[in-house]
Amino acid sequence: MPPAGARSSGLKRPGDEVYGLGVGPARKQNRPDPLTHHGRHFGRTVQTFCRVQLLIKTGLEQTIQMELGRMTLEDLSASEKADHNIYQQLLRMVPGLEERLCTSSNHDLFYVADTLSKGIASSRSDDTKSLKSVVVDWITPLNGVLVPPISRNVKTDRGYHHPRTGELLCPVNLDWNDPKIRRDLSSGQLVPSGDLWPRFIFRGYEYVPSEPWQGLLRSSLLVSAYKHVFTSPSSVGAQNCSASRATRSSNARIHGMQSVTIASIAYIATQVRFALSSTPVFSRNDNVTDSEFFYNLVIELLEDPEETVEVQDLLLWWNKQIFPTYLADYRPVHQDSVIAKIKERRRMLLQQADKEAVAAEQNGGSTSNPSP
Repeated sequence: MPPAGARSSGLKRPGDEVYGLGVGPARKQNRPDPLTHHGRHFGRTVQTFCRVQLLIKTGLEQTIQMELGRMTLEDLSASEKADHNIYQQLLRMVPGLEERLCTSSNHDLFYVADTLSKGIASSRSDDTKSLKSVVVDWITPLNGVLVPPISRNVKTDRGYHHPRTGELLCPVNLDWNDPKIRRDLSSGQLVPSGDLWPRFIFRGYEYVPSEPWQGLLRSSLLVSAYKHVFTSPSSVGAQNCSASRATRSSNARIHGMQSVTIASIAYIATQVRFALSSTPVFSRNDNVTDSEFFYNLVIELLEDPEETVEVQDLLLWWNKQIFPTYLADYRPVHQDSVIAKIKERRRMLLQQADKEAVAAEQNGGSTSNPSP
C-alpha cells in the first residue's frame, strides 16, 4: 500500500509540472521585450551600424532645444540632420517611444538603447549566418558545380582565394583577369577599401565606366538575398513573392513593410559582400571588409538630392521585384482612362475660367479709364 497521504492514482499534485527531465514548478517563459523586435527591423531598414545610445541622447536633447525655441533644424550640420532624421524614424517605428524617452530616468534610457541595440545585433547576426550558407547556391552555375567547391559553413576558401567569389568581389576598377591583381588580392597585399565597389552589385555583374548608374544595385544576387531576408527563403527565384511556399509570416509582413528603403538595399549589399568574403566574423571595425564605410557610402549616394531621378527609378525597380502589388505615387495612368479624362476636363474648365477673368479685368480697366 502507498504511504499515508500518497496518491495511488498517479496524478500529479497541483503545481507539479514535468519540466525537462525532472519534475518541478512550471516556469514562465521570458517573452522578449518589444523593443528587441523593433530593433531588429530598425537595423535592417534604417541603420544597422547605429550607436543607439548616442542617437537617443543627442536626438532627445535636440528635440527639447527645438521645442524651447533655442534651436531650429537649420542650425544642424548636414551630418547632424541625417542623424536627427534617423532618430525621428526610430520614434515613428516604435509606438510610444517618444513619450517614454521624455519621462525616463537615465537608467531607463540606457535600458531602451541597450535593448534596441541587441535587436539590431541579433538580426544582423541571424542574417549573416543564414546568408553564409545559401549564397553558395546562388553563385553556383545552373546545373553546374563550383570548381573548386566552396564549403557552406567555413569561409576560409572564399573571398579572393576562390575564382568565383573573387571575381564577384573584385572592385570594378581592377581587372580580375590580371594574374598579378589576383595574387595581390589573394595574398592581402592589396586590400580594397569600402569605396571600391565590387562587381556583384551590378546587373549581370557588368560595369560600364561611362554609365556608372547602369545596372547599379540591380544584380540578381542582391534580389535573391533581399527576398531571403525580407520576404522568405522560399520566395527566392519566384516571380511573385506573394506566391511563395512560406508558412511563416515574413519579416516584411510582420513589420508592415510595403516598400523597400534605401538603407535596406545598402544592408543587403553589405551582407552579401561579407558573405562572399573570407572574413569569418562580421565586425564594424574590420579594416579588411570595411563594411561600415561601404554601407554608409551606398546610403550617401542614394540619399544625394542630385541623384533623385536615378534613385527614384532604382527604388521603383526594387519595389517591383520585392513587392509586386506596389504602386508608386507617380505611376502614370493611361491617357484614355476615366480619371485622365476627368482631370483633363477640370484643367480645361480652369483654363476657361482664367481666360474669362482676364477678359473681364481688361474690359473693366478700359471702362474705368476712358481715353481723353
